[in-house]
Amino acid sequence: MLKSCPECNLPVSDKAVICPHCGYPLKSTNKVRKATRSNKHRRLPNGFGQISEIKGQNLRNPYRAMVSVGKNSKGRPIVKPLKPRSFFKTYNEAYAALVEYNRNPYDLRNAGMSVKELYEKWSAYYFDTLKNPSSKRSIESAWRYCSSIYDMQVASLRVRHIKGVIEEGSANINGETRYPSDGTKHRIKSLFNMLLDYAVEYEIIPKNYSRDFSVSENENPNKDSKAHISFKDDELDTLWSNRDVSYVDAILIQCYMGWRPQELGLLKISNVNLNENYIIGGMKTEAGTNRKVPISPKIRPLVEKYMAEANALNSEYLINCTDTKTHRSNTLMTYDKYQKRFKKAINTLHLNPEHKAHDPRLTFVTMCKKNGVDEYAIKYMVGHQISDITEDVYTDREFSWLTEEIGKI
Repeated sequence: MLKSCPECNLPVSDKAVICPHCGYPLKSTNKVRKATRSNKHRRLPNGFGQISEIKGQNLRNPYRAMVSVGKNSKGRPIVKPLKPRSFFKTYNEAYAALVEYNRNPYDLRNAGMSVKELYEKWSAYYFDTLKNPSSKRSIESAWRYCSSIYDMQVASLRVRHIKGVIEEGSANINGETRYPSDGTKHRIKSLFNMLLDYAVEYEIIPKNYSRDFSVSENENPNKDSKAHISFKDDELDTLWSNRDVSYVDAILIQCYMGWRPQELGLLKISNVNLNENYIIGGMKTEAGTNRKVPISPKIRPLVEKYMAEANALNSEYLINCTDTKTHRSNTLMTYDKYQKRFKKAINTLHLNPEHKAHDPRLTFVTMCKKNGVDEYAIKYMVGHQISDITEDVYTDREFSWLTEEIGKI
């Protein structure tokens, strides 16, 4: 369509920017363009991964995150869905997940592993490293309270989930629903510390959340909060006068040899030498492990009695749970079992109810000092570290010396 140029009045197209005749400007060249909103996102770095929106399926989480796991023969990236979660509500959520993965990449083959699958892999390895059967039993007992998270993915495990089984976990034991005691709570915490350390080591997860908190109640299930009390002379007389009460003999052996409660249950008959009058046993520290303790003449008949019982049971351990109603293989005297039987004997004899399973060990040390047993002999027998270099390194003691010293009590 033609119109007249306002300068020269000659005909010109209405679409012309300037008049072709006189050069008069007909339209402004500084046209303001309307800003348009772009739905495109910045290109992700090479090897970072991919985010794509799944359209036409009315998905609640339409954004799929994929991670790069290598390149094919043509140099193109090979991608796999991010695990344990690959779909997200927004692009930014998917991007944040990729950022987290690239910060701490993990093996996608194990990303969907359940807590139960992890436990089975870890326990198969860890149980082979244990020397004491009671340690395995303790772990298996703690694991029974964690059933609520057996099927949960390890990568999704957080502090709140671990705390949940510690505080509210339950186990069905002999048809009865039980909840974790303070001691069991500590064992569950210890279990997850080791379990998730293993998962971090093998890059199944980037972080061990079990290490982010502590169980404050009761410092340790095997350490009593109150002070230990040694047996008085009249209490020892009561024990000697009532050897017919179950496990009083075990308490007396502990009083005259200084074993820790758990060490007492792990004494093996193969380490009892009645000819040379000693027992090898012990645990916990380098000085305490496999120490050679002489048998006091006072308790030799008690040791012989338990030897006969162990042989009759075909057990490898000296002191067994002969009052158990379960299978013979369950006669191992664990710390918890001994503590229960110890308390029962103390209550039956109406001794100080504050006595604990560690008190016979304290009684042994007290009697040794009262009767003038050499300080270093006491440390050798109870398995305490000797800090004196001359005694520890440069003094070679014969076993007969220890036998003479223990004879003083």
